[in-house]
Amino acid sequence: MTTLVAFVVVLGVLILIHELGHFLMARLAGVGVERFSIGFGPVLWRIRGKETEYCLSLFPLGGYVKMMGDDENPLEGGKTGLVDPARAFTAKPLGVRFLIVFAGPAMNWLLAAVIFALVFMFLGRPMTPAVVGRVVEGAAAQAGLRPGDRVVGVEGRPIRHWEELLQQVHEGEGRPLRLEVEGVGGDRRQLTLTPTRGTARDLFGDERAVWEVGARPFAPPTIGEVIPGYPAAEARLMRGDRILTVDGKPVVTWDELAEAIHRRPGRPTRLEVRRGGETLTVSITPSEVVDRGPDGKETKVGRIGISPFQTAEFVRLGPLTALWDGAVRTGEVTTLTVVGLWKIVLGQIDRKNIGGPIQIAVSAGEQARQGLPSLAFFTAVISVNLFVLNLLPVPMLDGGHLLFFLCEAVLGRPLSVRKREVAQQVGFVLLMLLMVYAVYNDLERIGLIRFFR
Repeated sequence: MTTLVAFVVVLGVLILIHELGHFLMARLAGVGVERFSIGFGPVLWRIRGKETEYCLSLFPLGGYVKMMGDDENPLEGGKTGLVDPARAFTAKPLGVRFLIVFAGPAMNWLLAAVIFALVFMFLGRPMTPAVVGRVVEGAAAQAGLRPGDRVVGVEGRPIRHWEELLQQVHEGEGRPLRLEVEGVGGDRRQLTLTPTRGTARDLFGDERAVWEVGARPFAPPTIGEVIPGYPAAEARLMRGDRILTVDGKPVVTWDELAEAIHRRPGRPTRLEVRRGGETLTVSITPSEVVDRGPDGKETKVGRIGISPFQTAEFVRLGPLTALWDGAVRTGEVTTLTVVGLWKIVLGQIDRKNIGGPIQIAVSAGEQARQGLPSLAFFTAVISVNLFVLNLLPVPMLDGGHLLFFLCEAVLGRPLSVRKREVAQQVGFVLLMLLMVYAVYNDLERIGLIRFFR
């Protein structure tokens, strides 16, 4: 029920905001709007306003705004009756039509920025405490940082969170930084940390230059999410379980747990788990997967399908800072979405990652169970995805209409009705094929395809 409600709420909000963008811009431009529909196909519920019919239709995966004089989209019903030339969409200047179509995706982008800003303002921005969890060879070890140390100041400025330390490191561009550190026993000491130049791999595995501190923030070996279909789910591990030992060896941080599991691909492993007030012993065999290490070499590692429990603190931001950070975060998500989509097209990312409504529903349910901030962030990310996808130059999408307008601007006249009709039909077929492929991936991801094999 949580999954169903979360899916309906998330999808309903995204569709409503998108179509509201078209609707408001059309009204602002003096274009008559005949129908505002959430969903496609047969109308289940309708209410008639002074000019516009507001509808809820059978198929909820989208919606449309039927404007006066616009009869090209086969999903938007039959032809218009009487048309007032002064209020017809097709009679408006090219720039006005462009803005009306672009307003839908733009509203999805603005929605994401507003969601991020509201979360940062009222719930807070997730920040990691500036506690050292692991020290590797390099700058941190040379400076004398130890696991459990809390960094309380950088260059005389007090800090509380790991992100503040990383920001100072990034802005310093390698210059030595004076740290004030509080040890486990409460003793304070002054250290000098000199970041080193290195490379790291981003979300897509591409290398980028970074300034390294040689330490990672503390994260307890507590399970936050169990991924269906992996050994952890089959062993009935649960959210909130804390791993105490791996094959008899104690682990006190998430990094230690991850390294221990990575070293045991395909090997039966005994885990000692604290669940509530009891201690359990669980047998598990990590799956063998191919991973790319920091040096770019592929190695076989073990995975059991768990993610860490989020221990971040939520720090509230002021309105202006929240709005700015919301826009910045939305821009970052937009860039990641565009790059990821391009890599899927090139085949650099497995096309099995393409998901459809089932995957959205499953993910929405998971985020809802983790709390309102997680569900809000998920909604914002999906809204950005809709912004990007709707701008693809594919007929039937907003990007297809914008492409027609660009052709009109270049040619000095609209494309012929026949050419646009053919393009719409081709676009419809392409979208249906993509939807079928996405649903197939969804069914395979949840194991339903394997069930029938």
